[in-house]
Amino acid sequence: MTKTEFEHGTAGGIRIHVLPTNRFKTFAISLYAGSPLAEETVTSTALTPFVLRRGTVSYPETRAFREQLEQLYGAGFGFDVYKRGDYQIVHFRMDTINDSFVKSPESLLRSSFAFLGEAFTQPVLENGAFRKSYVQTERDTVRKKLESIVNDKIRYAAERCIEVMCKNEPYRLHPLGERKDLDGITPEGLYESYQKWLQESVLDLYVVGDTSLDEVKMLVDEHFKLNRTESRDYVPSITRTAANETQTVVEKLDINQGKLNMGLRSTITYGDDEYAAALLYNGILGGYPHSKLFVNVREKESLAYYASSRYDGHKGIATIQSGIEVQNFEKAVDIIRQQLDDMAKGAISDIEMTQTKAMIRNVIKEMQDSAFEMIAYDFNRTLSGRERTPDELLKQVEGIAVDDVKQAASAFSLDTIYFLKGQKEE
Repeated sequence: MTKTEFEHGTAGGIRIHVLPTNRFKTFAISLYAGSPLAEETVTSTALTPFVLRRGTVSYPETRAFREQLEQLYGAGFGFDVYKRGDYQIVHFRMDTINDSFVKSPESLLRSSFAFLGEAFTQPVLENGAFRKSYVQTERDTVRKKLESIVNDKIRYAAERCIEVMCKNEPYRLHPLGERKDLDGITPEGLYESYQKWLQESVLDLYVVGDTSLDEVKMLVDEHFKLNRTESRDYVPSITRTAANETQTVVEKLDINQGKLNMGLRSTITYGDDEYAAALLYNGILGGYPHSKLFVNVREKESLAYYASSRYDGHKGIATIQSGIEVQNFEKAVDIIRQQLDDMAKGAISDIEMTQTKAMIRNVIKEMQDSAFEMIAYDFNRTLSGRERTPDELLKQVEGIAVDDVKQAASAFSLDTIYFLKGQKEE
């Protein structure tokens, strides 16, 4: 029998989520550490995993650290730093081959836990703090990543739109922090904030593979050296606000093509019954190649080089991205507003409904073929406190009618119009 639902428990102050299955040839392991986005901690928290990947007590040199992964039959190890709602999430991943496919002297799952546990809780130290050379090098790594956003004008405009829209909210912060704070981070200060982060962040460990909840609990107790007595939980910090009035902000940079971004506030979030209708709303508006923005703004009117929308269900914010010629600014804004008005009036065709449902259905079904996608989906439940299996979401999506999407549209309101244009143009 193939299980599709995770079993849940706790060990060592970490919440454990295990999907016992022999469908995959590997063990997929994800460790999520979540903490509230805050100006004082966002940069040091972002820098921490970059330093942790450099070396541990047993493998103090980065080369030895990487060679140990080769010893585990080329296990994959990596991390991401991103935000979900008003939380900054550091996500470590390991991908290790199942023991039954290789002749290994000891359990590869155990060896993987030994590696991950040490990487997370026993970094190499020098004079009671992080190794100075590692901190200096990784500060530069993070600085370059933040600088690359400024050089990528599509990403830059998207970030600036959020910053303008959420100027008084933690969500304005970039998950990798702020360049101005990097130089002030010392090995001692970073180690101190790391220890606080280990104690106070919400920790969730996921495993998909041929194992059991009991085995994973035992491995956590054995390999994660944490002095935590209890697990923590996410506190939904949702401010269900509609936009008061639409603000327009125009900025100039040395670019050839204008970037028009819009931010919408929604009172619907992941935990709500209307979430499926909001998914369809975003899909019909700009989530897919058949969407209104793509067809009407880009194809029919030839106004945009690209036009799409995204929806963060954990925050209740949708954003529209488009690239336009500067002289087309007013015309593009009018046509995008027209799409929003049409959605609010329920001017949605059967084909838009059918195609969007098909696209969402494909995404949900394909998710079942990837252990890490299944983990990411269940993590939404952990974050939001809302139980909703993929099958339940699929059923809800299938049952949505045009009126439901129209109703969802009334929960989205235009907050910010952000336009980035070239310095020469007036």
